[in-house]
Amino acid sequence: MTSQAKMAVAPGSLVNKNKKNFIGVPAPLGYVPGLGRGATGFTTRSDIGPARDANDISDDRHPAPKKSKKQEDEDDDEDLNDSNYDEFHGYGGSLFASGPYEKDDEEADAIYDAIDKRMDEKRKERREKRLKEELERYRQERPKIQQQFSDLKRGLSEVSDDEWANIPEVGDARNKKQRNPRHDRLTPVPDSILAKAGLSGETVTSVDPMQQQYGAGLMTPYPGTMSSGMMTPSGDVDLRKIGEARNTLMDIKLNQVSDSVSGQTVVDPKGYLTDLQSMIPQVGGDIADIKKARLLLKSVRETNPKHPPAWIASARLEEVTGKLQAARNIIMQGCEICPNSEDLWLEAARLQPGDTAKAVVAQAARQLPQSVRIWIRAADLENETKAKKRVLRKALEHIPNSVRLWKAAVELEDPDDARILLSRAVECCPTSVELWIALARLESYENARKVLNKARENIPTDRQIWITAAKLEEAHGNTVMVERIIDRAINSLRANMVEINREQWVKDAEECEKSGSITTCQAIIRSIIGIGVEDEDREATWMDDADVFANHGAIECARAVYAHALTVFPSRKKIWIEAAYFEKNHGSRESLEALLQRAVAHCPKAEVLWLMGAKSKWMAGDVPAARSILSLAFQANPNSEEIWLAAVKLESENNEYERARRLLAKARSSAPTARVFMKSVKLEWCLGCIGEALRLLDEGLKHYPDFPKLWMMKGQIEEQENRLDDARKTYQLGLKKCVHSIHLWLLSSRLEEKSGNVTKARAILEKARLNNPQCPDLWLEAVRVEERGGNKSIAQATMARAMQDTPNSGILWAEAIFMEARPQRKTKSVDALKRCEHDPNVLLAVSKLFWTERKLTKTREWFNRTVKIEPDLGDAWAFFYKFELQHGTEEQQEDVRKRCINAEPHHGEYWCAVSKAIVNWRNKTEDILPLVAKSIPAVV
Repeated sequence: MTSQAKMAVAPGSLVNKNKKNFIGVPAPLGYVPGLGRGATGFTTRSDIGPARDANDISDDRHPAPKKSKKQEDEDDDEDLNDSNYDEFHGYGGSLFASGPYEKDDEEADAIYDAIDKRMDEKRKERREKRLKEELERYRQERPKIQQQFSDLKRGLSEVSDDEWANIPEVGDARNKKQRNPRHDRLTPVPDSILAKAGLSGETVTSVDPMQQQYGAGLMTPYPGTMSSGMMTPSGDVDLRKIGEARNTLMDIKLNQVSDSVSGQTVVDPKGYLTDLQSMIPQVGGDIADIKKARLLLKSVRETNPKHPPAWIASARLEEVTGKLQAARNIIMQGCEICPNSEDLWLEAARLQPGDTAKAVVAQAARQLPQSVRIWIRAADLENETKAKKRVLRKALEHIPNSVRLWKAAVELEDPDDARILLSRAVECCPTSVELWIALARLESYENARKVLNKARENIPTDRQIWITAAKLEEAHGNTVMVERIIDRAINSLRANMVEINREQWVKDAEECEKSGSITTCQAIIRSIIGIGVEDEDREATWMDDADVFANHGAIECARAVYAHALTVFPSRKKIWIEAAYFEKNHGSRESLEALLQRAVAHCPKAEVLWLMGAKSKWMAGDVPAARSILSLAFQANPNSEEIWLAAVKLESENNEYERARRLLAKARSSAPTARVFMKSVKLEWCLGCIGEALRLLDEGLKHYPDFPKLWMMKGQIEEQENRLDDARKTYQLGLKKCVHSIHLWLLSSRLEEKSGNVTKARAILEKARLNNPQCPDLWLEAVRVEERGGNKSIAQATMARAMQDTPNSGILWAEAIFMEARPQRKTKSVDALKRCEHDPNVLLAVSKLFWTERKLTKTREWFNRTVKIEPDLGDAWAFFYKFELQHGTEEQQEDVRKRCINAEPHHGEYWCAVSKAIVNWRNKTEDILPLVAKSIPAVV
């Protein structure tokens, strides 16, 4: 018996000797399962199928099995069973269904149908009403899903765009295992197990004494097995050596790819993995997205092969993914299918290497000889200028009316050949303004005029030709024609129905100034400045135009605006003053003096114009001219305080003290004012005549008791003479008369603090705050009094009260920054900037904070920001200058000094303490700046 036959016979233990004889035999006729044990009176779910509602849609996916013809015949037979009989309705089926259907039967059925229809119409309304009620009741009991969510659907109208955008996408309905299939987990065997397995086969050179005593089967191996292997020991599995061998093998492979000539490896061993990572396409999506995009673009190409963008997109996709050759193949296939697409040929030329690109462009030029872009690309691909010229001339043979080709060809030629080319270009492109202007620039003066005249005939609606003609006349010294040309240009353009756009002409004027055509620029401004401006808005509009020109650096345009405005409004003082300040900042001394002479002739009552003229002469060293200007100013304004004081200052600065005294005496008699008395007292005080100064103070206080500076000067003189009691009385009297003078309160408080009466100084400041609420200067002095007294906790409490009273005070925030410990100063400075973003004191404090942190670049930046916002703050200039002395170069120091001299600051705590000191009364800004920088405390 074969082995297959043996395998076919089942084992004897699996054969059931007591097998029932009815298994596998069909049931006998009339057999009902369960009938013998009485299990026939129930019905299960499997017998009738799943539960359904009366209104549910029938499930046609599983129709009932079709009946055979025999079963249909049996169903047609009458069912005369008693179970199918009803006393009222009779049998369920038709008793005469098997009989013939005659005409009488048809008439009877029609009669019965008519009766049923009539009876149904009578009950129709009631029946429909009942059905409707039942349906409503049913809908209330079992509403549709649509009705259950109707209120939520109405609420969707209130959902915002952001909420719509934040709705999560529908996730995958599959479970986690189906969504993320994973491979079988293979847990590596620990090294300890491998090491033990290796040790198990280790050879030993000695036998255990117990084994020698009891034998242990060493001599007789088990029958039927191999030997114990003691004579053939296995090798030791050392994992560390395996790792070393792997590293050695990697080094050998890396060394094999090294360059034997230079010794430099082609593959960087350290950056090997990084290089592998860089080989992955760096695109926005992953590989799956690339495949989807490739499939989509392929579908687009197959659906509409005549659509060039599809071919270009496909090629660029392959280019991005690193398959450059595939991109070239795709784009060339597109060129074959769409040979008239300019973009396709250009893309093909871009993707191809040098010589191949030339061949592609040549083929494109043959296919599309009228394409300018293809010819330009062909010229760009050439390396030699001669070849480029040849290509462009060939292109001009096909497209002689292309301005772009003419310009590209002209740029490659020398001036003589360019002039010849342009002569031909303007014939082929007579409507190109750029070609006409370029030709005019290359021609001589006479020929250029002819060219421009011919250009105006061909293009009568372009303004650039007229402006070029004006520039040409100005360049050859014919300035008289400039104004005429601009006027004729405007009239000609209007005659040709061209709208005069004021903004465009203004920009043209700026361009003319940048190119050096000053006369043309001024002529344009004079001609178009009044176009489109209402009469009542002319002054404001013109002043705004001048400011815009000045900000853009168009100085001559702004000067032309001022000149035209002054011819229209010669008696407007405001325009003259703005023009004078403009000339002071941007012009020369001669132009300023000439303007001021015209200004005082039209506005003799404008004191500031007289004073500016006198100061200009004085700064130039021409004192007699300044005196003559002031004498003329006296004649025009006989009782002007400003002119009197200017004359006094002029004499005192030039050491003419007696003349200054006489002028002041004359001013006190003819035009007595509080300021005149103050200047008189200061002059005597500076000259050392204390008695005369006190006499003048007493006289002035009789006439002007409410002028606080006279009280302050008297108290300071008495402090200087160590007459503290008299000074205290003076301050007290002054405070009664001038209760709102902050500086008078401060002087009184400092006098008491200087005398050692700190408590009284506090009381004076408290009283001052009651009379002058929300005054930051008084709060600052109160804080400093406590700091000078060593009461830091009280100073901080006072500062907290001050910040509550005046939360937006810059000087308080600046002081509060440096009252904090070093770690908290930065946070405090941020709060200060939020409250007082543009306050110069806060900006100065932040600058000093950066200085303490040795952030020199930021310190310089914030100092520049401070002096730009408030150039009159002398303290900022002093700190800035001291910073540059310590950390800047000589150029930076000189720059800060010059900027400070031009700004002429007058305010600041440290600045006023030095500039108003009697010993420095004749010092100018350049002398005061280093003194203040030396006196200010070090920044810590």
